Amino acid sequence: MPNMSPRKVAMPEQAPDVRNRNFREVALGYTPEMAVEEAQRCLGCKHKPCVAGCPVNVKIPEFITLVAAGEFEKAYEKIRETNALPAVCGRVCPQETQCEEKCVRGIKGEPVAIGRLERFVADWYMEHVTKEILKSPRNGHKVAIIGSGPAGLTCAGDLAKLGYDVTIFEAFHMAGGVLVYGIPEFRLPKALVKREIDSVKAEGVEIMTNMVIGKVLTIDEIMAEGYEAVFVGSGAGLPAFMKIPGENLNGVYSANEFLTRINLMKAYKFPDCDTPVKIGRTVAVVGGGNVAMDAARSAKRLGAEKVYIIYRRSEAELPARAEEYHHAKEEDIVMKLLTNPTRILGDEKGWVTGIECVEMELGEPDASGRRRPVVKLHSEHVIPVETVIMSIGTSPNPLIRTTTPGLDVQKWGGIIVNEDTGETSKHAVYAGGDAVTGAATVILAMGAGKTAAAAIHKQIQEKNGL
Repeated sequence: MPNMSPRKVAMPEQAPDVRNRNFREVALGYTPEMAVEEAQRCLGCKHKPCVAGCPVNVKIPEFITLVAAGEFEKAYEKIRETNALPAVCGRVCPQETQCEEKCVRGIKGEPVAIGRLERFVADWYMEHVTKEILKSPRNGHKVAIIGSGPAGLTCAGDLAKLGYDVTIFEAFHMAGGVLVYGIPEFRLPKALVKREIDSVKAEGVEIMTNMVIGKVLTIDEIMAEGYEAVFVGSGAGLPAFMKIPGENLNGVYSANEFLTRINLMKAYKFPDCDTPVKIGRTVAVVGGGNVAMDAARSAKRLGAEKVYIIYRRSEAELPARAEEYHHAKEEDIVMKLLTNPTRILGDEKGWVTGIECVEMELGEPDASGRRRPVVKLHSEHVIPVETVIMSIGTSPNPLIRTTTPGLDVQKWGGIIVNEDTGETSKHAVYAGGDAVTGAATVILAMGAGKTAAAAIHKQIQEKNGL
């Protein structure tokens, strides 16, 4: 009999006043008993609407049925048929707008906790199962991947399973892309990311770090080394700024730099690290997305007494996941909504002393469909802060597009691709993830990696008459 409870099994968490002083994972995960209880809420719908909501088409009812039966190892293997990074996806995917949004149980209650179950299965497997991954027989064809983030890892893993010799070229000294430099430890433990990457490597994928494509090698030079296709999954790491006075003051960071120094360079372990991040007692984070929430919550954990989120629209327009916003409020992050910065103030030594803002009100909808914020007259005010973190978006680094003749890009820098295949204007060069869309979600990048892998396989097979 299905479990007809209208509510999900609650996820155990660290208490807010404890977790906002440490970088340990906030959500503690289901026990096996909790996982079975939640899995029994699934109705096993024949038309599987949840699968249609998943960018990598995880066989959701099948794996949940296995969880309900206590077959956790088989459930993991079922997920891995289409998803190379289940421990990651179970933690950071916006399930509420994807698979869970399509869940029939959500019509008269809460949807099945698909993400929590995926996380449980991946964690259980890592803890209890040691099984050698068998490499597929090699087919003699080589493919290069630029970037070891979620798009690159997914594309590489799918191609390796098909027998290709795959090499990933990663610019940083550590593989993982945004999974290691952008998402904080308290949301995504880096030990888990390493385990997921090790699984991809075990399938035969070679990862070369410190390879800045466009500097060390160009795409044309890679192709000249015998690679029959290249997939560009280099992300969107170029931060945007507001171009307001004071952005060059000491104490102003981009969220990208701030999180990279904390996550990749382990500044959160200070003083047991070589790369501390200086923050003041009061911090303002400008922006309302998941990255802004990550930056604000990280600043709180580094010791800031008061942290503000400054966002020019209302709560209804916040792009951050509801869970991240909820956690941030629980952790005493102060939300200054319908507020927009106009200037950053500093002292005679060039250090930040405050941020000048105006209040906003919502007007008519703009091109995105969201109501356009307009300035409320005579609403100028100053918020005293010592650190400002800009989190208003990122775009692809121009290095690849400026060193690759024949590669068409958008005005803002995104690579133009065929949506059905991921192929670019340059023959045998494919792209996906944030390098194409701008900053988006991990799972959408993974979906783009899968699409490109299938198209690359078809292209190489046809070229070689296979």
